[in-house]
Amino acid sequence: LRSSEMSGVEEAFRKFAVYGDTAASGNDMTGKNFSKMCKECGVMDGKTVTSTDVDIVFNKVKTKGARTITFAEFQQAMKELCTKRFKNKSPEEALQAVYGLIEGKEPGNVGATKATKVGGVDRLTDTSKYTGSHKERFDESGKGKGRAGREDLTDNSGYVGAYKGAGTYDQKH
Repeated sequence: LRSSEMSGVEEAFRKFAVYGDTAASGNDMTGKNFSKMCKECGVMDGKTVTSTDVDIVFNKVKTKGARTITFAEFQQAMKELCTKRFKNKSPEEALQAVYGLIEGKEPGNVGATKATKVGGVDRLTDTSKYTGSHKERFDESGKGKGRAGREDLTDNSGYVGAYKGAGTYDQKH
């Protein structure tokens, strides 16, 4: 592979390697991120290459006892997967094709998980329709009041902890 192409693949590798793991160096990748990468780049298509294939290859190329693969091992894994993914191509072409899928990609849901409001949710999150005790938990704008709206805040003016309210002692005595 040309070095410019390789760097695009390596860059993608690093982006996926650090995905969801702030401590990751980007030099090695977990199985979870490896399968995410294969899925999002279209290497895993669910037909010729399944998540099982991806897991098997991952475990095959990684160092015994390691939890992650290096970029070199990743390249090895791609050699294994590309011939499955592109059965009618030569190993070299297949590898090129797979790298073509990966090059310049980054993890898809960087900021993509938007809260989707589907029919049912709207209804549930519309606080103006709340009744009973739930109604007290939100102000008009629908902002939660936190603890104040949730608990009967006890009047502790009595001198005994569990005594509710001073001056309510029965006068007959």
